[in-house]
Amino acid sequence: MLYNNLSSYLKGTYGQRLKKICIDGHFTCPNRDGRCGKGGCIFCGERGAGEHIEERASIREQVEAGLNSNPDSLFIAYFQNFTNTYADIQTLKSRYDEALFDERIRVLSIGTRPDCINEDIASLIASYKTRCDVWVELGLQTASDTTAELINRGYKSEVFTEAVRILNKYSIPVVSHMMIGLPSEDDGDIHRTVEFLNSHKLFGLKIHSVYVMKGTRLARLYDEGKYVPITFDDYVRLATYVITHVNPDLILHRITGDCPDGMLAAPEWNKDKNAVICAIQAKLKHDGLYQGIYFK
Repeated sequence: MLYNNLSSYLKGTYGQRLKKICIDGHFTCPNRDGRCGKGGCIFCGERGAGEHIEERASIREQVEAGLNSNPDSLFIAYFQNFTNTYADIQTLKSRYDEALFDERIRVLSIGTRPDCINEDIASLIASYKTRCDVWVELGLQTASDTTAELINRGYKSEVFTEAVRILNKYSIPVVSHMMIGLPSEDDGDIHRTVEFLNSHKLFGLKIHSVYVMKGTRLARLYDEGKYVPITFDDYVRLATYVITHVNPDLILHRITGDCPDGMLAAPEWNKDKNAVICAIQAKLKHDGLYQGIYFK
């Protein structure tokens, strides 16, 4: 196997692929409401990466729609957009409980920020392990605090380390996100982010290509000629570097990202997700490479 892909992991663990129900949990972010910033990350749209989620009145309605669309499947309930641990404990419990009403849901996956993880939140999330498996996804994006400030991430990388420590303490699997093609970053930044990730106990990794979505601050930088998107060839080359240097035990949940339909400003190659994946796989095969071959 070229790399530990999520599909193979799910089939091996649950006997089949799990369908993902993407949930808008009606949260916001601390770098939107003023706690640590305004406007969110520069690449993030008004719905906080939930542009593709159909807007519904309740969490239960969203989950029911997903269950009804594939009645014979098993599911991941994925609290996706904005920061899904950014509320008091009772609110969090109420919203998670609202999603977990059907035994076909085998995984509760919670997307959040490292600065919104603490002991109480981790304890609450861990309590759901009696009902289903639980993952927490942390949006690191880069290990560079300089880039983090540029993209308005709102926390230093040491906060990620502390969040992972807390989640490890409660035996909660952690999936980290990293992005290739962020403003001002070069190969060295990617190498250092991989080294940083390898210094943590993680369950999975999502590798995202940076794309310019209409209406974002990154789109304004692009329009002003202050940001040049990464090329197809450079993305394939750097994604291959990441795959071959990360811990071979990690589950790679994705190796590229795709912009919601009709919202892409650049680069054009981002429209064809399958072409990106096939190019990465072809490079790995051609060069005799596989996940973790250069892992130290």
